[in-house]
Amino acid sequence: MPQLQKIKELSFLIYGLGLSGSSVVKFFKKKKIKNFKVWDDKNKKLFKNHRTQNLNHSLNDVDYIVLSPGISLIKNKHLKKYKKKIITDIDLFYLFKINIKSIVVTGTNGKSTTCKLLAHLLKKNKFQCFLGGNIGTPILNIKNKKKKFVIIEASSFQLSHSQFIHPDYAFLINITNDHLDWHGSKSNYLNSKLKIFNHQTKKNIAIVNKKFSYIFKKKKFLSKFKIPENGKYKKIKHKIKNSYLTSNINDENMGFVFTFSKLLKIKEKIFINSMNSFKGLPHRFEIFLKKNNISFINDSKATSFKASLSALQSLRNIYWILGGLPKKKDKINLSSCKQNISKCYLIGKNIQFFKNQIRGKIPFAETKNLKNSIIQILKDCKNEQNNYHKFVLFSPAAASFDQFINFESRGEKFKKLSKIYARKLI
Repeated sequence: MPQLQKIKELSFLIYGLGLSGSSVVKFFKKKKIKNFKVWDDKNKKLFKNHRTQNLNHSLNDVDYIVLSPGISLIKNKHLKKYKKKIITDIDLFYLFKINIKSIVVTGTNGKSTTCKLLAHLLKKNKFQCFLGGNIGTPILNIKNKKKKFVIIEASSFQLSHSQFIHPDYAFLINITNDHLDWHGSKSNYLNSKLKIFNHQTKKNIAIVNKKFSYIFKKKKFLSKFKIPENGKYKKIKHKIKNSYLTSNINDENMGFVFTFSKLLKIKEKIFINSMNSFKGLPHRFEIFLKKNNISFINDSKATSFKASLSALQSLRNIYWILGGLPKKKDKINLSSCKQNISKCYLIGKNIQFFKNQIRGKIPFAETKNLKNSIIQILKDCKNEQNNYHKFVLFSPAAASFDQFINFESRGEKFKKLSKIYARKLI
């Protein structure tokens, strides 16, 4: 790892001027690093005084390329030969030795919720902390140096480009097939996640999902190894008075947070009280509307079947809206939850893909879009003879890009339409 004094003498190209790239420019100016250039394929006016006039020359000439996390080396092959000099804004956080204890959280599903839970726990127990990374705020935007902890949500995109990450605490929540088209293979995807352990020492702690502990041990990482205390957490779960957290879908996340609370010697009673006031993130099993005997749940963040499975397993009488852009190699296995699903409603431009996977297993209708789905569900609920509580679950098990710009806009559309038609039809 380069020495801090040497880093200030090196040259950099900031490639990509989104949120993280722009934060790097501001960070360099703050640190009085003058030897840097910028490049963005589309935005030619931002930081134009620093824009390189010869991209190929800069790529060859600079010591490091600070690459935007959204840029894939598989899809941008002209960058692949510079792989050894590519780093990220998270690397810069560690290279400049910002004196704060760091927690890096990664995994396919549950990263954001786990990070929010950790931040909530720390703040409730009077620890100063900053939350950033993939969750929305660039990590170099830390303002208060007195903060004791920084929590970094790290995506596989960020980790794929990173070289110098070495957290005090590293969390690996889970791994399922995702973003394989971006990474090129499952092996590349897995190895990007494991980078959070590469530079840990015996003084650092790794908390790893039990299912993947064999990978951690095989790689012979140096950090202290812990498996989340899920069993101990489940014994106290009933004491938490928070319906968002006591649903089964958050057991995995809560197991990690409970284990971390033990490391900080936070007493069990204080942990429970802290969790009682936690509010869930939007678009993650968000129960936003209840009318008569029907609850509406926005789980738009579920972009793979694995992400939808916990919700499908934890409810009964589900009217499930499914569809979107399927993830590469994703499969729908309903063996553990088909008895919970009353009917499925298929939307998006890839209905045939989903129809092929659920045909003969559960009843379904091809409703094509959210509006049609909600109207049809409410009609079906009205025709049901039983008075059981019903759940309208929008957990699409697919990416949003066939009909929406992102999962947030998709979730907001679902909530808006649900409120309109619940008022009209119930």
